[in-house]
Amino acid sequence: MDFTNLIADEAEIERVNPHRHEFRLLDGVVLLDLEHSIYAGYHDVREDAFWVRGHIPGRPLFPGVLMIEAAAQLASYMHYRLFEGRVFLGFVGVDKVKFRGTIAPPCRFVIVGHGKTLKPRRMVCESQGFVGSTMVFEGEVTGMPI
Repeated sequence: MDFTNLIADEAEIERVNPHRHEFRLLDGVVLLDLEHSIYAGYHDVREDAFWVRGHIPGRPLFPGVLMIEAAAQLASYMHYRLFEGRVFLGFVGVDKVKFRGTIAPPCRFVIVGHGKTLKPRRMVCESQGFVGSTMVFEGEVTGMPI
């Protein structure tokens, strides 16, 4: 993956996904293969993020629920591009989630995914998250129009 050649920067992501401010957890898309339903992007985990002060004082850890949310936002972006933005997909389910490591700021959380079921009214995507070469998260997210 070439992190210097963005397919979608923050402005393009915000054109597609409605998330804003501290809840936009997708900072860049670096791979988008719509033919094979494969995608990759990242979230830069920052020391000044809203959750740092309280999760866990003195040893901030990126919350697992935000790992899932970042993966869902990336999957939603891919779905929008695949179906030309028919509707906003909300995430309605998670399955097979495992947290395999911790994430502490500052770092780059890289998400890779594959669409298992991709229809205009339903998607199921497998996702994995990495910091460096270490897998820290894996799971499936399901989205539907809301």
